[in-house]
Amino acid sequence: MPHCQTIIEAGIIITQDDARRVLYNAALAIHQGVIVDIGSARELRSRWAADRIMDLNHALVMPGLVNAHTHAAMTFLRGLADDMPLMAWLNEKIFPVEARLTKEIVRLGSLLGYAEMLATGTTACIDMYIFEEGVFEAATQAGIRCMGGEAVFMFPSAACADYHAALERTRSLHQLYAANPRIKIAVNPHSVYTTNPEILGECRNLALEHGLPLHIHLSETREETERCLATYGRRPVAHLAANGLFDCRVIAAHLVDILPEEAAFLAQNNVHGVHNPSSNMKLASGCAPVPQMLAAGLPLALGSDGPASNNQINMFAEMGRAALLHKLFGKDPAALPAQMVLDMATLGGAAAFGDSALGRLSPGARADCIALDLRRPNMQPLHEPVSQAVYAASGHECLMTMVDGEVLYENGRFTRFAYEDILEQAKTLRDFARGKIHG
Repeated sequence: MPHCQTIIEAGIIITQDDARRVLYNAALAIHQGVIVDIGSARELRSRWAADRIMDLNHALVMPGLVNAHTHAAMTFLRGLADDMPLMAWLNEKIFPVEARLTKEIVRLGSLLGYAEMLATGTTACIDMYIFEEGVFEAATQAGIRCMGGEAVFMFPSAACADYHAALERTRSLHQLYAANPRIKIAVNPHSVYTTNPEILGECRNLALEHGLPLHIHLSETREETERCLATYGRRPVAHLAANGLFDCRVIAAHLVDILPEEAAFLAQNNVHGVHNPSSNMKLASGCAPVPQMLAAGLPLALGSDGPASNNQINMFAEMGRAALLHKLFGKDPAALPAQMVLDMATLGGAAAFGDSALGRLSPGARADCIALDLRRPNMQPLHEPVSQAVYAASGHECLMTMVDGEVLYENGRFTRFAYEDILEQAKTLRDFARGKIHG
């Protein structure tokens, strides 16, 4: 009988495989971080000898969610500046505090963010921030998958005197983490309004030199579009095209102010869009035309954005809000059905992350999975598992979070760090944001 390290037995498994199968009284066999078998629990027990059998028969097991656009470290700004439009929020509240940032604050804020993600079922994220080495140190400690790189601006940041330094940091991170299977590097120009053509060109060159994706905020608001038109005489998508950025694989966050022809262009040019419903609603940036972009063939993922413009980094909240927002906006209760939203949060996120072995539970896929407690009142009665995961689950039913077959969170406990220490550090983050301490 072949040997595997773990068998997970579950009441229900949402596979997200090509057939979108949902299995009952089923099991996964996991060995060396990979799913090697899936089927009925009885069959797997007869086929495999396991070091550990996890009894999750009271749970719904599904792929870990991918947060495809976030700024995890911004937990230190959670609740500091609410009820403001984007540009005022950035220029009056966020950028002034970030000018005092240190690597240690970024590391602490990121670790708190990863605790929130792991406890609510996220196993991978795509990040953009400054002092990104602190982000990766926290990700490595927590065990979560993370793609990121130093944010690039046309003005100095607390981490970098100029954009050359930001690009050099990204290059160094690429070398430092080349052998780390859970860390991936992206080139991160912040946006069209915080960069210029010279910077965008240099970002493109670095991405092409090392075969890296390029991650950017794009067409987030009508104001961004108007500013781009006034400065360059073209809309943001055309501006990126004119500067050669679509020669790279681009991860484009927000895509709120997008025309139909732009959506079709992005779909033809190796772009992965990321929808951020909570942040877009909170900042009143607008409603991204998600159904139209999907109809145009543009691959879409879901993201939380940062906890300063969302207040939580919980992908179950993003799924529910995405589904409801587009029903309301389109006056169509059939818009963005539950399966389509779940696809965005799993398979769509995996595509944006650049790893087709994520976002699904099938032989050969990575063993990144989560378990939701079906005994919770909001999870009963259960008629349709995918619907329950999107509309009923809050994320706080999460019993277990696993990456590469390694349990990182189980029954309220994190396996790689002491949460009590993070609670103490949260006071430091609060005092820093309020200006009481300086790093």
